[in-house]
Amino acid sequence: MSVRLSVIIAVLNEAENISPVCDELASVFASRSDIELIFIDDGSTDGTVAELLTARERCLPRLRLLSHDRRRGKSAALRTGIEAAKGHWIATLDGDGQDDPAIIIDMLKCAEAHQGAEPLVVGVRLKRNDRLSRVIATRLANGLRRRLLDDGCPDTGAPMKLFARSAFLRIPQFEGVHRFLPALLGCYGAELICVETRHRARLHGQSKYTNFNRALVGIRDLLGVMWLLNRTRLPGRVTER
Repeated sequence: MSVRLSVIIAVLNEAENISPVCDELASVFASRSDIELIFIDDGSTDGTVAELLTARERCLPRLRLLSHDRRRGKSAALRTGIEAAKGHWIATLDGDGQDDPAIIIDMLKCAEAHQGAEPLVVGVRLKRNDRLSRVIATRLANGLRRRLLDDGCPDTGAPMKLFARSAFLRIPQFEGVHRFLPALLGCYGAELICVETRHRARLHGQSKYTNFNRALVGIRDLLGVMWLLNRTRLPGRVTER
């Protein structure tokens, strides 16, 4: 059976979370031969790779594992996985246990039932299970992005997104691109669908980003995306004679 959907999970030093995350993935996807799971290890220095290999033997025999030789960032890891993917549709998911993978099935149904241009489906976290400082920082960042980019998405930084592989590969690659997909894919004609999802606390460990460094990088990236959108010129229709 051909692959219908590729689930892409970028991980960095998540050894403690791999086993329970893979158990949950197996409960949702193990019987689905039309869905593949691709983990990209972004240069972990702990036991993440060993845990993934163990999980493949134990519960996910069709798990694919790609490894960077050193840390390149989440966007680079996602692109590595998407380039290697076999599915028409791509779903992204974090590897820390905060996302509910069962929602991906609903997101896929929404995408395939949509009439018109192939959509971007975003799993919107209406209730965040994070520290108050992180919740406030995220709301401010989302509000600023939505105001300046007019992308119509209340949670553009949400890790759970589903979109056509070919659409993603059209947009330029840069670190942070995964936070701007509503604006960038929208520029190429993808229609936005928001699906409410459940946000959970991290199983173990802590985020790789602080509010301060995320804010500094986010402002720079936001200015870059505004420039990119302003300079993008796409034809409405192309005819051949």
